[in-house]
Amino acid sequence: MMRNPEKNIFGFTSVDPWEKTRRVNDVFSTVAQRYDMMNDVMSLGLHRLWKDFLVRRMRPLASERILDLAGGTGDMARRMARATAQKAFITVCDPSRAMMDIGAARAIDEGLLENIRWVEAYAEALPFEDDGFDLSCIVFGLRNVTHIDTALAELYRTLDTGGRFFCMEFSPDVSPALAPLYDLYSFQVIPFLGQRLAGTREAYQYLAESIRTFPNPQKLQKRMEKAGFEAVTWRKMAGGFVAVHTGWKL
Repeated sequence: MMRNPEKNIFGFTSVDPWEKTRRVNDVFSTVAQRYDMMNDVMSLGLHRLWKDFLVRRMRPLASERILDLAGGTGDMARRMARATAQKAFITVCDPSRAMMDIGAARAIDEGLLENIRWVEAYAEALPFEDDGFDLSCIVFGLRNVTHIDTALAELYRTLDTGGRFFCMEFSPDVSPALAPLYDLYSFQVIPFLGQRLAGTREAYQYLAESIRTFPNPQKLQKRMEKAGFEAVTWRKMAGGFVAVHTGWKL
């Protein structure tokens, strides 16, 4: 059985798995109101370009059944709704009701509520039938999952034959030339911004640390393959800060 070290770490701190789950939920409940604003500030707006790129690569189609796992405030779901002229059936699934309430309100404001549903659940126990989705994604969320291998198995189970899965996540393997600046920004600037703009240094300290403890692209590829995915590929972006992983259920 493949080792699942993430279940016992919250950032750089050793914890019991249930404690990690509780702490992660507390983080996102705390930052929910300013989560999207902080993403803009921390990435200098680049996360918008990365997500737009991912939607283009995913090519969501009208009438497809789409799962946006760890979808939070619905940033990706709204992009996919627009890309399919609201003709796809999109499910946002996230354990944080606070995040999804914000996302649902924004979808209403943007006139994008049609065909989007919001389901509160954990990635390790998805309340969906086998083969229920044509396309699944998890964007900057997999590193927050307590049992990654279980979540990957659930993503595979709920994907229909011929379906495709995309994961966009920060990578610990940045370019060596950029590593010193990346460390400075991650461990000094981001927590400072979290304190000043969101009122919590600890939450953003965790987010920075969680990137360093996430599997590198090569290791995640093996774990996706172990879950059953085939034709697994990955691509680094932004100097190695971000990686896009793709897998198929064939």
